[in-house]
Amino acid sequence: MDLSNRQEQIIQIVKDNGPITGENIADHLSLTRATLRPDLAILTMAGFLDARPRVGYFFTGKTGSELLTEKLKKFKVHEYQALPIVVEEDVSAYDAICTMFLEDVGTLFVTNDQSLLVGVLSRKDLLRASIGNQDLTSIPVHIIMTRMPNISICKRDDLLLDAAQKLIEKQIDGLPVVKPNDQGFEVVGRLTKTSITKALVELARDQHL
Repeated sequence: MDLSNRQEQIIQIVKDNGPITGENIADHLSLTRATLRPDLAILTMAGFLDARPRVGYFFTGKTGSELLTEKLKKFKVHEYQALPIVVEEDVSAYDAICTMFLEDVGTLFVTNDQSLLVGVLSRKDLLRASIGNQDLTSIPVHIIMTRMPNISICKRDDLLLDAAQKLIEKQIDGLPVVKPNDQGFEVVGRLTKTSITKALVELARDQHL
């Protein structure tokens, strides 16, 4: 987060004199309290300053990078998940390839007749199946998919960082976001490397500060 010169001055004043009231900060800068109100609100919301009633403002001691890290650690999966692209387990590999192409995704989630997650289908799985002279219209995806329980999953309220760690460790493009029930897991979303990139871009642009 880039601070203005005045905001940098405010932080220094609070460092040197805190706890200090907004009126006293304004006096140091020869400005009115109303003029400083937006700057103080920004610095407080961003975490550089904290405020206590009848006490005043004080410096939190945190650097900009520390504050960014704290923000990132609070992001949840449901804030960045996208709609899942799902196929049924009896769909042919050919139809799965068409779905993947039309939806412009790298991972398909496979469900059974109860709409529960039973597998994941990647581009590598489909490429492997297409090698040779096999008839892709006659190969159901349940033969070539990665099956439960060998599937990495995440839930809506999981931390985004934890989900990102799974993507890195498993070297995969996407995770199904699931909702557990008595029979298994219902697919409610997908989280991809693009989702993680979006979070980082928004963070860099101060949309969460």
